[in-house]
Amino acid sequence: MNKRSFFFLLLFSCMALTHAQRKSSETDSLRNNLKEKGVVIDGRIEKQEVNPLAPSKAAFYSAILPGLGQIYNRRYWKVPIVYAAIGTGVYAYVYNDDLYDRFRSAFKRRRAGFTDDEFYDVNGSGIVPGSPDLSDEVLQDAQERYQRDRDLALLITIGLYAFNIIDANVDAHLKQFNVNEDLSLDIKPYLEAHPITSDPNYGVAMIIKF
Repeated sequence: MNKRSFFFLLLFSCMALTHAQRKSSETDSLRNNLKEKGVVIDGRIEKQEVNPLAPSKAAFYSAILPGLGQIYNRRYWKVPIVYAAIGTGVYAYVYNDDLYDRFRSAFKRRRAGFTDDEFYDVNGSGIVPGSPDLSDEVLQDAQERYQRDRDLALLITIGLYAFNIIDANVDAHLKQFNVNEDLSLDIKPYLEAHPITSDPNYGVAMIIKF
């Protein structure tokens, strides 16, 4: 490299450095002027820790034991609701299944020619062969009705169990968001410096806090 090329390279470097310093000085001066007018430029970004496995854990816990996912999410007030809903479905299933079995057993014994089932003499007036208090048609209709109610109760219970899992999963997802009672709308000017040329960019920022 000859002396002339070295001289031009040194001169170009000095000019570039002087330009960058001037741009930085302008940006700092603009920041100070805005600060005096009550505008503060803050480039900090607040990050909230997020556990991506929390929704899966909550759903898994509720699948193992209903209400456990709600406890994991610290939604303790939901646990009694979960057990009341699922418990009601289980009770309805057991109740209708018991009546279905009773009417079915009685109907089968009638068809076999027996007169000693519990619905033959409901009033306690005595067994009269051929004249039961509840006829065979009534027994058949009753067992079919309680069978439908039992199956419906089973479907509802399964649905409530699945809803318990979905609720725990969705609740865990919603807990990842930073939601508080401070809901506000703020409009303020902002200043952003170009990362390469350091040219200041002006604008208006609309900030929604929730």
